[in-house]
Amino acid sequence: MTVNQIREQEPFTTADGSTIRSILDRTNAPVEKQSLAEATLLPGGATERHYHGKSEELYFILEGTGMMEIDGESRAVGPGDAVLIPPGAWHQITAGEQDLRFLCCCAPPYAHEDTFFA
Repeated sequence: MTVNQIREQEPFTTADGSTIRSILDRTNAPVEKQSLAEATLLPGGATERHYHGKSEELYFILEGTGMMEIDGESRAVGPGDAVLIPPGAWHQITAGEQDLRFLCCCAPPYAHEDTFFA
């Protein structure tokens, strides 16, 4: 059985500029097909617009509000919202006036090598 405590995971900055804590991924568990991380953006902060060639992503907003953009379509997001980001879709999330904290699930697991920028 694998049980990881989020507070024990060291935060790091991903290729897109968000600060994340890997809750379960290939670095800390015998994960094969998905990954789970907590991401945080400071007020007014944004990820760099990017896409993933292989990974489908799910964002689940925990705290704060922001603006989610996927392939040119934008929508306000807040606590309780779940966002589907298909593989190959250009996307960016921007925090509002407070920290934006969300869960990010990737299948296959997140990899820096699968993150592409303009």
